[in-house]
Amino acid sequence: MKTTAVVGLGNMGIGMAKNLLQAGFPVIGYDLRADRRELLAEMGGKPADGLSDLAGTDAVFVMVMSGAQALDVVNGLKGLLDEGATIIVTATIAPVEMRAVDDALAGCKLNLIDSPVSGGKFGAEAGTLTMMVAAADEVFAANQDVLQAVGEQIFHVGASPGMGQTVKASLQALIGVTFVGIFESLAMGAKAGIKGETLYEVFGSTHVGNTPFFKNCAKLIMDRQFENTGSHIGTMYKDLGISLALARENGMSLFATSTAYELFQAGISLYPEGDNWSIVKFLEQISGTEVHW
Repeated sequence: MKTTAVVGLGNMGIGMAKNLLQAGFPVIGYDLRADRRELLAEMGGKPADGLSDLAGTDAVFVMVMSGAQALDVVNGLKGLLDEGATIIVTATIAPVEMRAVDDALAGCKLNLIDSPVSGGKFGAEAGTLTMMVAAADEVFAANQDVLQAVGEQIFHVGASPGMGQTVKASLQALIGVTFVGIFESLAMGAKAGIKGETLYEVFGSTHVGNTPFFKNCAKLIMDRQFENTGSHIGTMYKDLGISLALARENGMSLFATSTAYELFQAGISLYPEGDNWSIVKFLEQISGTEVHW
């Protein structure tokens, strides 16, 4: 049985650690926050006081917030892990940052998997994440056990580091625009005098609305739950910035994604501790309405 580790025990990392434990893998976890390390211990994992405690582990998941943090972690790990160990970057970072991580491992006999994930807090806790894996064929095959412990839909999207992050950046453009469509359509219906319950039922009966994505989002809005639901607005704002940077690198203009990014900018300015649906409150404020049941 492989020994595993998770660096970054936030909502996503702690859920992944839980599923690794449930699959029978020993798990060591590190986070700068003592309360997150304590939470891992309560689940049956082994909290680490620093990266040095991860020496000898076979597979390390890196679930941090930024490319700079991911690079720092990888630089800290490369002198600790044994030959043949695998670093799995599940954080969402820019493709160019992922390639910098790969460059940092040049000359090391370590394996690298670029595998951002989608599914949010619920997917991490349920072990149903979608994983966009970029890795050499043999590395992908050798790590099916640990990948399947945390993910349900596992796609091998390429061999080169950065390809997984490229797929994720493209996906986040779709998700960001979809969020804005939900927010604006609900606010418009409410402003025009339609009950929230009616909007939820009608939208939810259509091929675009009969999805867990829409129904969860709309329910949280109408229940007026805008914080601590597992989808912090800062994360989506960061991800949309990555999407737009990728578009610029490729000489593209993303009109709808740019609008979504600006709305998330407004949302995070007004509600820095809020979740994604907080943007509805901004739309309500400028239109003089409220979306509720």
